[in-house]
Amino acid sequence: MSNLAHPHHDPALADTIGRLRRHYAEVVVPMWRGPGFDQTLGLPHEAMLGVAPVAASRHRAMACARQLYIFSRLGDQRHADALFASLQRHFHDAEHGGYVYSIDGTGHVLDANKDLYTHAFVIFACAAYLGAFGAQDARQAVSDTARLITERFPTDPANGLPASLVSRDFKTTHSTAQQNPLMHLTEAYLLARQVESDARFDAALDAVLTGIQRVFIDTSSGCVMELPECLDAAWIEPGHQFEWFYLAYHGSYPGFARTGLDRHLLRAFDFAQTHGVDPLTGGVAAVLDRHGRVCEAQQRIWAQTEYLRALACHPAALQREKLPAQAALFETRFVHAQGWHEILAADGAIRRADMPSTTPYHLLGSYEALP
Repeated sequence: MSNLAHPHHDPALADTIGRLRRHYAEVVVPMWRGPGFDQTLGLPHEAMLGVAPVAASRHRAMACARQLYIFSRLGDQRHADALFASLQRHFHDAEHGGYVYSIDGTGHVLDANKDLYTHAFVIFACAAYLGAFGAQDARQAVSDTARLITERFPTDPANGLPASLVSRDFKTTHSTAQQNPLMHLTEAYLLARQVESDARFDAALDAVLTGIQRVFIDTSSGCVMELPECLDAAWIEPGHQFEWFYLAYHGSYPGFARTGLDRHLLRAFDFAQTHGVDPLTGGVAAVLDRHGRVCEAQQRIWAQTEYLRALACHPAALQREKLPAQAALFETRFVHAQGWHEILAADGAIRRADMPSTTPYHLLGSYEALP
């Protein structure tokens, strides 16, 4: 938990946080231990609708990795062991290295491309698994995947950053550098360095943070753009500004200060809060343009969770004091007896009724960050 001063005297905040955590333990976790887990393949279903899994034609390595992270953090070694084994069995590419993107419902490779986002989550989840249970296979997976990203993922000649999507054999680039995979790679390296105490993760982190500062920052707002800043089509997601802010301000990694990213992210937080958060409902809009105009008003639950934990670690007391009201709005608007609302319209209408297996990672991260 954060050691910043928070409004602990507010009993309503403590009650809200207690209810959110109980809901997670009593509703969300059993969902993915039970009906949300495909016993045949040993993988989470892609989504649940009420108490039943949604029929799907694929399983993604990233979804398996996020669930591995969850159950490692929860100390459930039996379920974590099963997820780690399934990650290696179904998705590890023994021929070309790395992890394929997805398999079909029968366990055959569906999408064999290699994406940086997936590999970031493999490092992140395996580092959590290693930290929780000391699993040596996980240490090897972390090491091998980090080396593969450095040595095999093609780099964008314009900025030196790794491509976001490449072919199975790493020879063809399908999509160049994007901020979201790099953000999760940052998250993964931060956890790996804590677990492993290995200086190579510091070097890898500094390379990513330097690239983000140089390539993705919109100088007028301080925001991290989704695509390289020089592209006219680049856009801003408020949720990602809050997510980056948390990575920079909840810990003490000095690379954020060395690159100047910490100062940019203070401005980005203010920009996202001013233009992207509805002052009445607390809802975080999906997309803004670089002038602060709302381009996509729907509200995804993950962005709300990132706003909560950004508030919880903000160095300004005035911002932390907003946490009780925001937590209450989040609970009322997004949490319900059978789970959560994944996407809402600005007026509160449900835009996505099913619950993806990837979202509990965001819920857990947020609830762990609350005071």
